[in-house]
Amino acid sequence: METIAVIEDNVLTGDMLTEILMEEGFQVIRAYSGTEALYLLKHNKPDLILLDLVLPGLDGEGVLEHIEDIPVIILSSKAEVEDKIHLLNEGACDYITKPFNTGELIARIFVQLRKEKSSVNHAEASTVSVGDLTLDPLSLNLIAQAQVVKLTKTEAVILKLLMSHSKYTVSKDFLLDSVSYETPDCTEKSLKQHIYNLRKKLCSINSNIQIETVRGVGFKLSENRA
Repeated sequence: METIAVIEDNVLTGDMLTEILMEEGFQVIRAYSGTEALYLLKHNKPDLILLDLVLPGLDGEGVLEHIEDIPVIILSSKAEVEDKIHLLNEGACDYITKPFNTGELIARIFVQLRKEKSSVNHAEASTVSVGDLTLDPLSLNLIAQAQVVKLTKTEAVILKLLMSHSKYTVSKDFLLDSVSYETPDCTEKSLKQHIYNLRKKLCSINSNIQIETVRGVGFKLSENRA
């Protein structure tokens, strides 16, 4: 199940968006101010963000500056073309003017989610590095401290997702949904075993990167500096 963050200070609008999104099968997390949004995104990695511009405290444009690697659709009553161009240049992937048609909003959300999944799949063969750790998904080699260990296909897909989102806690649902595109044999039960095997292999090559369990959420990478 994909997760969408609704960052909107108007309770009625936020409730309406939540109801619509849940009817479409999405999980929804919410924030009502810019400061709350930053806290929410520090502890969660949604698949897409719906962002209002006029927020208490830090405004939507300020929030946008702190968002990386997550598609953001701006929802705003500001209809000037200059505002749209500016926000799109600043990193938003789409801009919808309020009031909006809910059918159009859902369609645009699905477009962005398809783009994100396509981007993940096309990047599958790219080498990725975090700390002293380098993963080559093509050869399935994991390298650290001049030592190499071979991963299974499923392990490589899981670890690459964690490494590609190393600044965040990656939810279990996001992992399972993403991994299923490459290795449909990965289930909620087997994910635990794959994580356990990855931890053993990280130890075997003396990597300073470890996989932490964030209770009730998912997993994240951390660096052991000891």
